[in-house]
Amino acid sequence: MDPQVIIENFRRNVTEHYFDMAGRVRRQEFWYFVLACFVVFLAAAIIDGIIHTGLLSAVVGLGLLLPMAGLGARRLQDTGKNGQLVWIWVILAALNWIMALLFVISGPIGAVGFLLFFFSIGWLINLAELVIAIVLIYLWAQPGTVGPNQYGPDPKSGTATAAA
Repeated sequence: MDPQVIIENFRRNVTEHYFDMAGRVRRQEFWYFVLACFVVFLAAAIIDGIIHTGLLSAVVGLGLLLPMAGLGARRLQDTGKNGQLVWIWVILAALNWIMALLFVISGPIGAVGFLLFFFSIGWLINLAELVIAIVLIYLWAQPGTVGPNQYGPDPKSGTATAAA
């Protein structure tokens, strides 16, 4: 596993395919992107821990949500599933990140708002997001269909690029 390949894959998917849901993508490219997102988010969380804010983590989470959704949809399409299934997860994750950002920005009042949100409906949203994420991870881990399918050519064949 070459770190330069992972960095280039991350850069390409964020800059050239920010929310591209058309086509198919190989497992390798998808999981390299997930690994890079995890490292970027972990670095943001460490910086947030040092400066005692949650702002950077929330902004990074929101910023990486659409590239992850686009790549996740293309990965589902490689397995023959409809990529629109990702929208369920995107809506719940976006709601969580937006609420986290609002609570961080509002300071001490945000802590009370967080508690009210979490103990009313927030726990249910988090549980639904977790269940959907587990199902999506299972589907993303499946091998892609061999040859072309209704979403495009096989990304493993020489006729399609890895980013398509």
